[in-house]
Amino acid sequence: MAEKTVDIGNREDSRAALWPNYSPPQGLVFIQGKGSELFTEDGEAYLDFLSGIAVTSFGHSHPHLVAALTNQAEKLWHLSNVHRIPSAEELARRLAANSFADNVFFANSGTEAIEAGIKAIRGYHATRGNADRNRIIGFTDSFHGRTIAALGAAGNQSHMQSFVTGDYGFDQVPWEDMDELKSIIGPQTAGIILEPIQGEGGIRLVNQTFLQEVRELCDKNGLLLMFDEVQCGIGRSGHLFAYEAFGVYPDVMALAKGLGGGFPIGVCLTTQAVGESMVVGSHGSTFGGNPLAATVGNAVLDLVLEDGLLDSVKAKGQILSQCIEDLIAKHSDKIESVHGLGLMMGIKCKIPNTDLLVQLRENKLLIGKSGSNMIRLLPPLNISQEHIEQAISILDAVLSNY
Repeated sequence: MAEKTVDIGNREDSRAALWPNYSPPQGLVFIQGKGSELFTEDGEAYLDFLSGIAVTSFGHSHPHLVAALTNQAEKLWHLSNVHRIPSAEELARRLAANSFADNVFFANSGTEAIEAGIKAIRGYHATRGNADRNRIIGFTDSFHGRTIAALGAAGNQSHMQSFVTGDYGFDQVPWEDMDELKSIIGPQTAGIILEPIQGEGGIRLVNQTFLQEVRELCDKNGLLLMFDEVQCGIGRSGHLFAYEAFGVYPDVMALAKGLGGGFPIGVCLTTQAVGESMVVGSHGSTFGGNPLAATVGNAVLDLVLEDGLLDSVKAKGQILSQCIEDLIAKHSDKIESVHGLGLMMGIKCKIPNTDLLVQLRENKLLIGKSGSNMIRLLPPLNISQEHIEQAISILDAVLSNY
């Protein structure tokens, strides 16, 4: 064992044992969450408009989710998929019943769901005697996760760095460039992957006509269409799934984040034609769909599918969007446009988005940042009108004093 050069145990910085790949603000530690607020050790309240990057769908410590997890934790934590897991079977049934899908695979994260979808696309063609059809087309400014294949699919050089040394069977075309997309399709092309609403690359909705043409292109060329709804799915858009807003159905779809409400879960949904190609031994996950994750996923669906919930997300999204438009008119020298759908909002800035993020955090409003110099607003789906008004008030004050 190599000799240690630093005595980590004696360091005051408790982060010393962690990889330095994150840079959270020093001195800010949350110990409790309730609804749309997070609390520090000193009891200071911060308004959470990031939701763990679209994860805590119903805020923090929601009683229905807490009760579901607590009840299951007292019964059974883990089995692995060598045994049947009734709660996972029920969650799969509900997801299929409310979507385009016939079959479901459970994983632990969004990037694992993406990996499963990539394998399913290639497996679909291989089982039909077309193993050479293995290339998948992605789009610029996309984000599909941090594993090697997910990085390859997105093709973002700042994320790929030195980690991805080849193309791993992926091609990229500019966002919404139909001519380029048509030109790159060849005999080895297996499928196309995209986000109906881009998240990391800038809150950007795909053009409906373009998406319809992509679907037609896939059908014409025998390709599979995969949607990445890891961030925009599970009610975030005001629809259970964002693809419903466009009226275009995929063959494969990845979900994660909001479905667990804060508990790790990933899901790959497929049509029967795709799912039946993933036979015993073709893929697996030790923890995927375990009793804890599946129970919480079912509890989140209980809340999302309640009468009126999705309509309220649409209504609150419209209110939030109009409030932001009013801020744009008032602060047109600092912010210029609002983008998004439902409660997945981006504000394009004229000032550095990182500066604005820091100043909002200093004023106890937590938001995210995104590509195209945007800040990202992802409040809980059950955010109150009072907290929307509070967030807008903080934004107004910070922009006024910038």
